[in-house]
Amino acid sequence: MGDFRFHHLERRRVDQALPALVERLYAGGVRIVVRAASAEAVQALNDRLWTYDDASFVPHGAAGDGDPATQPVFLTDKVENPNAATALVLLSGAETSDGDADFERVFRLFDGRDEDALGEARREWKRLKDQGRTLGYWREGDDGGWEKAR
Repeated sequence: MGDFRFHHLERRRVDQALPALVERLYAGGVRIVVRAASAEAVQALNDRLWTYDDASFVPHGAAGDGDPATQPVFLTDKVENPNAATALVLLSGAETSDGDADFERVFRLFDGRDEDALGEARREWKRLKDQGRTLGYWREGDDGGWEKAR
């Protein structure tokens, strides 16, 4: 069952931190679904992954970008896994599902300066803890990396 990792942002915005996380997972051969709260957020992330770094490229797509099964990184606002991903990245406001535990790793990326996102992450932590899930908590470090806090 899934390993749930909460990534608490304190300096960068989600759209600034997400590309590096996705790039690291992709470099490790991991297929990924990124689930956002809306179709507009998916489009913004799609644009961001094309432009975040002139020296990097992460192949990705969303609905309408061809066969989802061929995308190593698939962006969506739906509960789905059309590319047989083993990792799920959940963004604030994205729908959750009991099926999320079928992923090997689930990353919840949230902005700690946003009270709604912080409250949502706390509620989700409690829900998953009550279910006996394996949880990890990572805090953004001064250098922009991640420091395991729990």
